Amino acid sequence: NTAAALGCVYAGATFGAWYPITPSTSLMDGFKSFCEKFRVDKETGEKKFCIIQAEDELASIGMAIGAGWNGARAFTPTSGPGISLMSEFIGFAYYGEVPVVLFDVQRAGPSTGLPTRTQQCDLTLAAYASHGDTKHILVFPANPKECFEMAVQSFDLAERFQTPVFFMTDLDIGMNDWMIPELTWDDSYQPDRGKVLGKDELEAIEKFYRYEDRDGDAIPYRTLPGVHPKGAYFTRGSGHNWKGGYTEDSDEYKEVLDRLTQKWKNAAAAVPAPVIIKCGKPARRAIVSVGGCDGAVREAMDRMAAVGVHLDYLRVRGFPFSQEVDDFIAGYDEVFVVEQNRDAQLRTLLINETSADKTRLIPVLDYAGMAANPKFIVEGITAHLEIVGDAA
Repeated sequence: NTAAALGCVYAGATFGAWYPITPSTSLMDGFKSFCEKFRVDKETGEKKFCIIQAEDELASIGMAIGAGWNGARAFTPTSGPGISLMSEFIGFAYYGEVPVVLFDVQRAGPSTGLPTRTQQCDLTLAAYASHGDTKHILVFPANPKECFEMAVQSFDLAERFQTPVFFMTDLDIGMNDWMIPELTWDDSYQPDRGKVLGKDELEAIEKFYRYEDRDGDAIPYRTLPGVHPKGAYFTRGSGHNWKGGYTEDSDEYKEVLDRLTQKWKNAAAAVPAPVIIKCGKPARRAIVSVGGCDGAVREAMDRMAAVGVHLDYLRVRGFPFSQEVDDFIAGYDEVFVVEQNRDAQLRTLLINETSADKTRLIPVLDYAGMAANPKFIVEGITAHLEIVGDAA
């Protein structure tokens, strides 16, 4: 959580709203601490940031969306119950195409569940959050180093694609102490603010339409309030056409929804690439996993190799899945999908969003609320091999 908070500062985030919830509260505590150190004018004492503890999660996401619409890099940290409450506003940001970042520090559910235990149980919730047809960008860090780096990437993705981005971590990563390499920073970094038209650009065009796909990449241009009268538009959560006007026309509605789908698909090339580890031996089977399972999976691979079972490994770091994920799965007879939830949510996403044959995706599920354990992974793989009568 501290590393992610520092990433928000380095990304240029200036607005955060949240309602306290375990295990994400310390992320905002960290952001507040860093801002008070680095975002206060030494001469005037003026604060160059805004942090609001809202009355609930609905208010916090609404404030963050409003700040994002106004041009700030804005975010809200929460956990699964908060995502549930934010659902309608998330759909509004998706359909209205407003950038915002949501930090989901996952804990064990459902309902209040085990608030001081860890899981990866919000994957499908975040991927399709809100009613109606919605698909979102997700990033999956595996340690505090990636939390720092991917926090920055999350804001770039949100503004580039003008959409909510979910930063999917968990209690184990977020609240425990980790040994990581010293964090580094590239001082040449420039934020990707996406397609934002300024005053001069607006004056040069004949007419501005908020949801017009002028470049054929499914991403329209946006403007910020007060820049120029030509840039004024309605931000609509109701049916709208590419001009931004209200509509109940079926073809106009479908046109916008299809563009949003294409925009999401295009994001597959921009999300963090998967990490692939080859075991160095011919392997008929592999592991696909995500986030905080990483260390346990690597340990399990070593233990399995010691008894003659060789496995390659892909760690997902972004959603939508890149073609690399699809191609990796296609190269093996069976793929063990290791994750920390009961319902095999990563496996569900792989079935839904890749061409993978579900019969070759073997779930290995640990949902007891504790950190990922290599012994559990080894036992899960071994049990499957015994069932199919294949020890190597």
